[in-house]
Amino acid sequence: MTYKDVNKILEDEDEELKERYKEFIDAFKAMEQLMNILRKKRRIRGSIDFDFEESKIILDDKGKPVDIKPYERGVSERIIEEFMIVCNETIAEHMYWKEMPFVYRVHEDPDPEKIMALNVLIHNFGYSIKGADEIHPKALQQVLDKVAGKKEERLINTLLLRSLRKARYDGGSLGHFGLASKYYCHFTSPIRRYPDLMIHRIIKEDIHRKLTPGRIRELKEMIPGIAEQSSIRERAAEEAEREVEDLKKAEYMKDKIGEEYEGIISSVTSFGMYVELENTIEGLVHVSNMEDDYYIFDETSHVMIGERKRKIYRIGDMVRIRVLSVDMASHKVDFVLAEC
Repeated sequence: MTYKDVNKILEDEDEELKERYKEFIDAFKAMEQLMNILRKKRRIRGSIDFDFEESKIILDDKGKPVDIKPYERGVSERIIEEFMIVCNETIAEHMYWKEMPFVYRVHEDPDPEKIMALNVLIHNFGYSIKGADEIHPKALQQVLDKVAGKKEERLINTLLLRSLRKARYDGGSLGHFGLASKYYCHFTSPIRRYPDLMIHRIIKEDIHRKLTPGRIRELKEMIPGIAEQSSIRERAAEEAEREVEDLKKAEYMKDKIGEEYEGIISSVTSFGMYVELENTIEGLVHVSNMEDDYYIFDETSHVMIGERKRKIYRIGDMVRIRVLSVDMASHKVDFVLAEC
């Protein structure tokens, strides 16, 4: 049984798979209903869901990328995600009230100054954050709902994410702002995350009544260091993952120099525009390669304006690009506008 098979059953009504898994169909449908209930409850309390597209990189047997496309999350992935969230919340709250030494996953409230600065910035696009001086995640969720499907959606999602603190591990329960959860931990993946494994060990010791006063003191001394080191290694792992993804994307594009593609402007900066292709690969159109005019960056509205022709490029605009170069050392891809 795979995520793909369950998606085909629940989304596509695949008759062959429905027959193969007929004894589980009612359970699948009940799980989907429960997932929708849990998701609705989570949104009502203010949980924030960012909509950033992820990449799926297809490799051949030698590790060479042969295709790159957006990673699509189906109903089966959403079921497991919601079930894991409520499981993590339940375990964290249970252990909190037992007053046991524990490793919590915390996401503290954002810095008020950053939220105020964000509010000023998004005001230029006609949006505002309710109660920005005493922020609640529901207010940010409402902004994301308003920008959904708009040209500026990606920019505001990115700016909002950058205004938040990074989630981390801690020995105290400080809440999870992004999920609007009072108690949260990482419990569901002990085979790939050390904090989850540590939690399983603590729970096992508790079940077998091995948490003596001496052992509790020992854990209380150990956990702050474990939480800090886990947070550090998590950031290192995320950076390594980004580097590998960028490397494989550059490798995929290196034999496509000169080819033309349709793309969407994903961000605009003082030195050029980033354009994202349908396959999620992003490249820079450097302002020095925009030779049909002299372009000036308007920081207030995040647009590039031609000084002479007044041509405006903004986030969300569709453009046709040509692959200019690929730097394998830096994993960077450069584009040039096909019409320039």
